[in-house]
Amino acid sequence: MTARLAMMLGAIAMAIAVALGAFGAHALKARLSADALDVWRTGVTYHAWHALALVAAGLLMLHMPDSAPLRFAAWLFVAGIVLFAGSLYALALGAPGTVGAITPFGGLAFIAAWIVFAIAAWQK
Repeated sequence: MTARLAMMLGAIAMAIAVALGAFGAHALKARLSADALDVWRTGVTYHAWHALALVAAGLLMLHMPDSAPLRFAAWLFVAGIVLFAGSLYALALGAPGTVGAITPFGGLAFIAAWIVFAIAAWQK
């Protein structure tokens, strides 16, 4: 992952998070139960925070272009967004409960990303 790619993916992921947040607040409000909307909001929240983390990783890569841990952290942020937030969106929209088995892998990707990010920052 390059700095440019991380910042671009983070910005696109953030735009998608904003759109999905608005979609949930307006289009889904009358269609989903309160519990399903809460699951949707959790997905949007984690999606948005980690999109910003991806942008931050890209910015840090500008100062540390040779940092393999930082590049790995960026990919883990992407994986976390897809697996964690993506599975929550699917569950909120009525996917089978078995889809929830994916969610912890996304959470682990987020945790690993932050740990690897910290290691990369320490190595500077």
